[in-house]
Amino acid sequence: MLGFVPPLPQQPGRPPSSGHMIVCGDDALARRLAVELRFIYGERVTLLLPPGRDANNPETPLTQRGRAAALFGRMSAAMNRAGNGSGTTGGSGDTNAGVEAVRIMEAPEPSDDVLEEAGIDRAAALALVYDDDERNIRAALTARRLNPRLRLVIRLYNRKLGQHLEELLDQAAAVAMPGIDPALLDASTTVLSDADTAAPALAATALTGSSKIIQAEGLLLRAAERPPPRPGEHADPGLCTLALLSSTANDPAGAEGSDSSGDEAPQLLPDERAVADATGRGTVVLEAISRADPARPATRMGGRGAPLAQIFSRRLRWSALGFALAAVALVIASLLTTKDSALHSAYLTVLDLLGMNDPAEGASPARQIIQILSGIAGLLLLPLLIAAVLEAFGTLRTASSLRRPPRGLGGHVVLLGLGKIGTRVLVRLRELDIPVVVVEEDPEARGIPLARSMHVPTVIGDVTQEGVLEAAKIRRAHALLALTSIDTTNLEAALYARSVKPDLRVALRLYDDEFATAVYRTLRTAHPQALTRSRSVSHLAAPAFAGAMMGRQILGAVPVERKVMLFAALEVAGHPQLEGHTVEQAFRAGAWRVLAIDATPPADRNPDLAALPPFDPEGDATPPPSGLVWDLHPGYVLRAQDRVVIAATRRGLAELLRRQRSAVPGR
Repeated sequence: MLGFVPPLPQQPGRPPSSGHMIVCGDDALARRLAVELRFIYGERVTLLLPPGRDANNPETPLTQRGRAAALFGRMSAAMNRAGNGSGTTGGSGDTNAGVEAVRIMEAPEPSDDVLEEAGIDRAAALALVYDDDERNIRAALTARRLNPRLRLVIRLYNRKLGQHLEELLDQAAAVAMPGIDPALLDASTTVLSDADTAAPALAATALTGSSKIIQAEGLLLRAAERPPPRPGEHADPGLCTLALLSSTANDPAGAEGSDSSGDEAPQLLPDERAVADATGRGTVVLEAISRADPARPATRMGGRGAPLAQIFSRRLRWSALGFALAAVALVIASLLTTKDSALHSAYLTVLDLLGMNDPAEGASPARQIIQILSGIAGLLLLPLLIAAVLEAFGTLRTASSLRRPPRGLGGHVVLLGLGKIGTRVLVRLRELDIPVVVVEEDPEARGIPLARSMHVPTVIGDVTQEGVLEAAKIRRAHALLALTSIDTTNLEAALYARSVKPDLRVALRLYDDEFATAVYRTLRTAHPQALTRSRSVSHLAAPAFAGAMMGRQILGAVPVERKVMLFAALEVAGHPQLEGHTVEQAFRAGAWRVLAIDATPPADRNPDLAALPPFDPEGDATPPPSGLVWDLHPGYVLRAQDRVVIAATRRGLAELLRRQRSAVPGR
């Protein structure tokens, strides 16, 4: 096994150390989160897993415990390499000891006895990241009762339920600890969704392969990939350069860079000299920051016209229009020939059309001819009305059924899988008015009712079976998003889609970094001109959950190849690397960078960043009044009462928090 170091065995008489953290889960996110806390933040972790095989990969012979141990072993090897090269070991000073400090327990449920054995009474934080919302809620209520001071991080898919649960658990903590600091109470319970965290990045990858949009607390941060500058040109840094892409990004046989890619990996938060010296490397720049638009319902794919367009067919609508024009022409002819009033002419024409008028005996020849033509037109009205009734009945009957991909559809995104992740990505794509065709094997999947209500074309079938992707119009599609929970299924679908359309944009959901690297290299070699991306949902979501465990709310995460960059809001007080330093001095290349400042006094501070009025410093380095400043003067000195928005690497944020704890006793 790669780099395997056995975790410390469970010993009934061995209580976990005070201040440790507990992670409870049953899938990849739990293992990733434990790795993040142990190897990035240097925390002691107890990982509680259900016994038996991996629920997402039942064919894998590894048990949950063995899979977690293998992941810890690979991370240990990577940290050893980093420690030998840079002298850092992820915060503990002893990597091997860090691996042994990970305590793995197995239990079917996080019951009272199990949580007490895990050391819930002395734990600093507990993460409940089971795939079942109900199990997470039950465990959260139990944990709050056993330890009111515990910081809870809960994974919930239901957003509204999550808001109510946060309020309930915070109220329970306030009752159990009267006079608690409001800042600590605000961080005592955090409800997150891995689907919400990863969906924007996955949707952006499918759309253009370059744009990365993070929506956090009402703010919209847009980052974009830019190609390497030509000789003699300088890359536009935008608001700031967030990353240099890996040196292999333009090599057809090259791999996407990750934490284990060495010198070929992308460089996060480079300084100006590194950007200037980089040749042949693309960049990721922070392009714009704006307030997010209010939430609006996604448009339906059936068209933007009147509701009649979704009930009656186009042929029937054109027939009705022709009949109406014929009736108007008859009214005008009657008006001109009989010299009657317009109202009376229209009245007589309608009676003629409906066959309700008396014969025009003794009338002028013109009037008789008009009556005969009206009668003929009236004969056409009956089948038209019957067709309208039948179409309306058929539309209402099939309103609850899934829509099939329409003929002539093209330039759309084919989305595989309507689980939690796929459903959130579908919502994101439809909010951007991107046409989507969904492929789902299970007709009872979570996102099927949403697809039905949004009139999104859906194909029910196994994507690995012949004809399923053809039914989704893959030949005319713009991109393929393979988001099922099985790596091999996503790969098989991507390979088949590329055989049908070699230049198709492909984004795959892949968990394992080594497997993703091999897939990426193979696809790039076979189709060098086509864009290929691989993303791990747990890898995107774990940093946000880990930040919440440390008492910090992560605003968003931006993927840079197989790495992740975080956006977070921090109080300057207690951070020796920030307090008293200028914005320029506070910048640490490869670690963190201050992007914005909220200088509002703490007593008047609004927690919603988007609610703050904008402020234009106009090149002034003096403290700004109340407001959120994005165009920062490099000479502005950060004060203890300031709040800053930073871009940081995972290790950079961990270092800031460790230094803060060492600078402020009792933290």
